[in-house]
Amino acid sequence: MKILDFFFDAYDSLHNLVGGKSAQKSNKQGLLARIIPALLIILILFPLLLAFLWDFEADRFMPVHYASELSAERNEDMVTGYITTATLIKIAETLLDKPGGYLSNDMAPPGIFMDNIPNWEFGVLTQIRDLTLALRNDLTRSQSQSVEDKDIIRADNQFRIDSESWMLPSAESEYRKGIRSLYGYLGRLADKNDQDGQFYARADNLNEWLGLAAKRLGSLSQRLSASVGQVRLNTDLAGDADAHKATPTEDIIKVKTPWLEIDDVFYEARGSAWALSHLFKAAENDFADVLKNKNALVSLQQIIRELDATQEPLWSPMILNGSGFGIFANHSLVMANYISRANAAVIDLRQLLKQG
Repeated sequence: MKILDFFFDAYDSLHNLVGGKSAQKSNKQGLLARIIPALLIILILFPLLLAFLWDFEADRFMPVHYASELSAERNEDMVTGYITTATLIKIAETLLDKPGGYLSNDMAPPGIFMDNIPNWEFGVLTQIRDLTLALRNDLTRSQSQSVEDKDIIRADNQFRIDSESWMLPSAESEYRKGIRSLYGYLGRLADKNDQDGQFYARADNLNEWLGLAAKRLGSLSQRLSASVGQVRLNTDLAGDADAHKATPTEDIIKVKTPWLEIDDVFYEARGSAWALSHLFKAAENDFADVLKNKNALVSLQQIIRELDATQEPLWSPMILNGSGFGIFANHSLVMANYISRANAAVIDLRQLLKQG
């Protein structure tokens, strides 16, 4: 505005010299009348344009291909666990580096007004946290009495920061540190002279990670199904006659996802399935011998197919919430179908790994 005032003052002086005071006042007001609406339009349209450009989920990639490129770039061998760890790194980097960057903690337009992609990000982040926890507790340890991996400890702690933290520290800065810790672990893992970095591709370790995945998928399936409202029997204490819980609840429970949260749950499920599909594709290679020995490889492949089906393009401009057998579609119920089938397949796979 100081620049504009300078030009207005210069214009006034020139007109004053020739006696054009009334004319310059009129011209100044007319120019302001044109500039101010133009600035308002720009301030409104620019954030809308950014929101449109940023409102897209990340593209899929091939875990084996990416791990191969990364190993060549870093001059490392693709040892057991390399593909899974490299895929975890790629997913975490995608979370931060996709168009628009990380939006969940934005405090300015348009990010602060967006909710679809931030919920997608939270679904992805949940799977990052679960696999990092599985690495810390099981995949990098030979037994329960063994020492936790130092880089994985740091990564697990750094990925646990509040996803909406925006300063002191920001979520992005901590997640970057987590990625660097994963790179540190990856380097030690690929170094044959370093016996400290390990990845144990055993059936029991895979089973523990699948247990976390099953819990996430089961929760998402229930929340998606509640989009139309359901009356459910209380099965909290089923199977144990002596079981108790802290607070008594009704035998019949009514559950319904609030209308404004339906699209939030949908995109969280999309993000979680996107990340889990890539991680299972990586595990298909790192745990290939275990899966073949248990005759369970095809079971994991079926889980991947169900998760990939959740990533089909969404042609509707909004998440529809029609009734179960009504005229309009219900995108949440369609998503719940794929998620619940993937969850059932994960449960079956866990049984195969236990019995085999």
